[in-house]
Amino acid sequence: MSDAQPETHELSHSGYVAVVGKPNVGKSTLMNRILGEKIAIVSPKPQTTRLRQLGIYSAPDVQAIFVDTPGIHQPRHKLGKFMVGVARAALRDADVILFVCALSTLPDDDDVRAAAMIREAANTPVVLALNKLDLLTPEQVIPHVEAYRALMPEADWESLSALNGDGVPALLRRVIAKLPPGPRYYPEDQLSTSALRDIAAEIVREKALLNLEQEVPHAVAVEVEEFVERSPTLTYIRVVIYVERDSQKGILIGRGGAMLKKIGSEARAELEQLLGTQVYLEPWVKVLKNWRQDEAMLARLGYRLRSS
Repeated sequence: MSDAQPETHELSHSGYVAVVGKPNVGKSTLMNRILGEKIAIVSPKPQTTRLRQLGIYSAPDVQAIFVDTPGIHQPRHKLGKFMVGVARAALRDADVILFVCALSTLPDDDDVRAAAMIREAANTPVVLALNKLDLLTPEQVIPHVEAYRALMPEADWESLSALNGDGVPALLRRVIAKLPPGPRYYPEDQLSTSALRDIAAEIVREKALLNLEQEVPHAVAVEVEEFVERSPTLTYIRVVIYVERDSQKGILIGRGGAMLKKIGSEARAELEQLLGTQVYLEPWVKVLKNWRQDEAMLARLGYRLRSS
């Protein structure tokens, strides 16, 4: 899944699409729906996405590279600052901005914050993706749509449900129409640029997010220490799951190790499907006190802070 050299033939529509919005509006679900494959992890917990994820949509004379970003919010620690910085950098580099909002509620401070950040990327075309249409009653549709359109009056827009796919093809057409001519950056059959070991770490973290409650999921980080193809039919993966406090470690492991076994079993099943081999997954849990405030630890885990 390494980056490839672009072709010299110019496509009619080619470029980078920054997928931005506040946490938990369905950005990752939307990108996965567009690509027809699961590229980004998904959970109901806010701030699931921490790093940018590239999803590559290719069609005749088209290549749209979707950049899924962390939710824009008011950061409370250095990890949060890093995440917002990832979104800001994606906006700077984008050919088109896809601003995702959740129609199920009216705009709040984080939506306003995201809109203000998008306006800083002057002259970049914006498409407003009004997601979660399936959760609205008929009488809510018009006032909710008008409230979000007021945040970005000049933007093209489409209401949709990333969950069931309604409106997604129309949204995709709007995005593609705004992409400029350019090269094919990646082979037509490539869907992502993520390395397999990075995908493995994210899958383990997703299963932790789905199974843990309260503050524990946000304190979880996953590092792959070993990723070895032991044979054509067996892959060995050793992961360390970090938390910030001893109490969180106890919750993650669970009574008699039950929670850790459940997370490991669910992750192993998805990894076997992804890799096409049996997987021996060995998870360990360690405490790294306040790692979300530790710049050295953040950098080690791939959350490298950069001054802007």
